[in-house]
Amino acid sequence: MAATLSAELFVSADGWARGERSPGYFGYFGPDLERWLEEGSARPRRVLMGRRTYEALDALPPEHRDEGYERMARTPTTVFSTTLAAVDWPGASLESGDLIESVRALKERSDVPLCTVGSLSVVRQLLDAGLVDRLRLMVFPLLVGPGGREAMLEGVGEADLELVGHRVLDGRLLLVEYAPTGRPVPH
Repeated sequence: MAATLSAELFVSADGWARGERSPGYFGYFGPDLERWLEEGSARPRRVLMGRRTYEALDALPPEHRDEGYERMARTPTTVFSTTLAAVDWPGASLESGDLIESVRALKERSDVPLCTVGSLSVVRQLLDAGLVDRLRLMVFPLLVGPGGREAMLEGVGEADLELVGHRVLDGRLLLVEYAPTGRPVPH
């Protein structure tokens, strides 16, 4: 049986992954979000991420490397890159081959679920290849507007999705979970 693959993205209500001046979590970090992150990192899983996400997280200064960061660095992680020569996290391995074929193979042989962290380019490619089983969007209550950087799913082909879960965190964040149906999009 193949492992499931969840793509998790943090986005503004107008669909941006970050804004020109956005702080971490768009400035809306709270106890429910913290608990959700801790619960996710406590479950067995393999994390998938691209080079840019890995480099951004690896570059965090020591004063920002809390217990959650250290747990993430020890989590089994596959970093996809054709330009990196090595990764430093103790739980990370580097994959320079074809992303789609590598993830197909990981899904077949993994005994734990797979989950993306950030990595919009990786998520877009995996969605288009039909490899994502769950799309989880943490929607933050703000409009980034013209300062928006990195449109969430720009360039992804059409796909019909079924809402399979939703939850409000900290009275202001909306976590929505979709499953691709494989059905044609209504026209």
